Amino acid sequence: MEKKLKMEKKKELRKQIARKKAGYSTAELNLLSAEILNRLEELPVFQEAHTVLLYHSLKDEVHTHAFIEKWADKKKILLPVVAGENLELHAYTGPKDLRTGSYGISEPTGELFTAYETIDVAIIPGVAFDANNHRLGRGKGYYDRLLPHIPAFKIGLCFPFQIIEDIPTEKTDISMDMIHSLPTR
Repeated sequence: MEKKLKMEKKKELRKQIARKKAGYSTAELNLLSAEILNRLEELPVFQEAHTVLLYHSLKDEVHTHAFIEKWADKKKILLPVVAGENLELHAYTGPKDLRTGSYGISEPTGELFTAYETIDVAIIPGVAFDANNHRLGRGKGYYDRLLPHIPAFKIGLCFPFQIIEDIPTEKTDISMDMIHSLPTR
């Protein structure tokens, strides 16, 4: 019964965040994204990283496309690829080597990357995060299956309105080491 209640609460939280996002224009989300990513670049953990796991953003996530391009020749950038029920990591080699994969996400066609222990920082999207560094994903569990294999420092990246008071968790949910956004205004 408790698991069912958690699932219902998570479903409702996803709807609440979607409603909040709908209150922002694309231009506003672009400006917020730029500010969030400018601050991310200033973090020592990012500055010192050689290998970075990022994500190619969907329209409702912090927009990472230009950020990936900016850093692609300075750091080894890895992006996830949906492979059945799991995520694989592939090296990003440029926009010409992206293809539309599952869920309409642009995915790299570069070489498969399996040296997870060499990833310095993992920058992870989410629907919502809380003060205890818990992450609410989209509900498919892709990152919860991948992240236990990655010992890197994990940063949840989000808009300020995606930080909420409390996310119900289960033992399979993977917490972040920090949440990166902007102060709420």
